[in-house]
Amino acid sequence: MIQINDQIISLEVLREEFVCNLSACKGACCVHGDSGAPLDKKEMVTIAKEFSNIRPYLRPEGVESIESQGTSVKDKDGDWVTPLREGKECAFTVFEKDGTAKCGIEMAWNDGATHFRKPISCHLYPIRTKKYPTFEAVNYERWTICSDACSLGKELKVPVYKFLKDPLIRKYGAEWYSALEEAVIELDKMKQADQ
Repeated sequence: MIQINDQIISLEVLREEFVCNLSACKGACCVHGDSGAPLDKKEMVTIAKEFSNIRPYLRPEGVESIESQGTSVKDKDGDWVTPLREGKECAFTVFEKDGTAKCGIEMAWNDGATHFRKPISCHLYPIRTKKYPTFEAVNYERWTICSDACSLGKELKVPVYKFLKDPLIRKYGAEWYSALEEAVIELDKMKQADQ
């Protein structure tokens, strides 16, 4: 593990390879899982305020789920998340004709209808973060539905942290990301010196 500021970053974030392969997985991460996308307090407020701008991009059944549950809900673990539609996909999910799941929030953002791109937990995936009293853990999460992304990442030789450069900068800032890149260079030097 390495530490930058209060973040403890798993070496898997630096060493594992990953590139989303939407044509293969069809956006399964928006559909599968026990609860919706994790939200922080600021995101909860933003999504509630921006809902009228996002709403035109959503399916009627998604809107119905959001209107009945709210733009954020507590899951069984007591964490705030996006609501699900009938216990299935995220209520903000939109399906293309070929069945590919896409984020309605991000579609609105792409069109300039909202300044909010999507929950950072979605943008960062397969990185998951968790705050503790004295630090924040930054870990790589393995999920079988992402096996095609792992294969494509290996083929293209793209580590997780490089694939997720934009969301990591969005969450922690450009200076933090530069420090991460420097740490990787130092780790590589140490590895070569040991060989």
